[in-house]
Amino acid sequence: MQTPTHHSPPPADKQQPASVINCVVYDRHGMRRDIGLDEISDVLAVDDGSFVWVGLYEPAASVLYQLQDEFQLHDLAVEDAQNAHQRTKLETYGNSFFAVMRTAQEEHDHIDYGETHAFLGPRYLVTVRHGKSRSYTGVRERVQREPEMLSLGPSYCLYAVMDCIVDNYRPIVDSFHHTLDALEKDIFSDNFRRVTVLKLYDLKRELTRMRLAVAPLQDVLAQLSRSQSSLVPDEVRLYFRDVHDHAQRVNEATDTLREMLTSAMNLNLSLVTLAQGETVKRLGAWAALLAAPTLITSWYGMNFHHMPELDGRHAYPLLIVAVAGVCGGLYWWFKRARWL
Repeated sequence: MQTPTHHSPPPADKQQPASVINCVVYDRHGMRRDIGLDEISDVLAVDDGSFVWVGLYEPAASVLYQLQDEFQLHDLAVEDAQNAHQRTKLETYGNSFFAVMRTAQEEHDHIDYGETHAFLGPRYLVTVRHGKSRSYTGVRERVQREPEMLSLGPSYCLYAVMDCIVDNYRPIVDSFHHTLDALEKDIFSDNFRRVTVLKLYDLKRELTRMRLAVAPLQDVLAQLSRSQSSLVPDEVRLYFRDVHDHAQRVNEATDTLREMLTSAMNLNLSLVTLAQGETVKRLGAWAALLAAPTLITSWYGMNFHHMPELDGRHAYPLLIVAVAGVCGGLYWWFKRARWL
């Protein structure tokens, strides 16, 4: 059963913009404290081992500009975060990373895709969600249960977000596999069903979209797992490597399903073509069986005086026997050739 979509809850602070889901600071011991956007620069001014995590959902430009002032974010990264429909990527801007990831979730047998943009700095993480995307409240609760891991800094929180994104891919791929299994009965049917072809096409389209989301994410995870930047400590690289392994397995499963689906579509087309060929052969055989007596009787229906057996007493019975013999011979021959 699919987990229902979590709608963005209203911020605890009434003064916060509606797009700000969370704005918290974690100290070096992993203890959480809610703050306002205008307090971020004051928190960062004190080097006490704490870091800030801001979660946004489709923020207005004014909110992003305010965060740009608080965190000193790069103009190009802010521009990308403001506009959705970005490609999956990892960009480096000075001593900060900007990552774009595609999210996916299944709703009523339909796959909805969204985006998550992440700003990672020495003491901050900003996650920006666009489109259909589950809330990262569960991710935040998970990391808060591991205060010793929070001491590794904001890169561990980014790992938890990316791990959640990849984990959401896996049940969707499993759903694709079950759908393909359910279509096998229709695929191997001799009768052509237009709805089967449409379902196969829809499934292949969804698999292609899934691959476009998963495949580039592998490159992002590979860069993070091999990064020598101080933003990603050695201990956290191991976690990114684990997520990279999960993403690779999802991508391989998607590629395998796409190949199986292509083979299934070709097989379905071949079976339908073969069934149509058998039908054409049967029609041709019956047409030949009807053509033989038609040809013979048409000869005798012509108004000629000198035709064989016209004056014979047993002409008609012999003609009937001859026609029956020709039809019987043709039937036996077609039966032997498996045309009937």
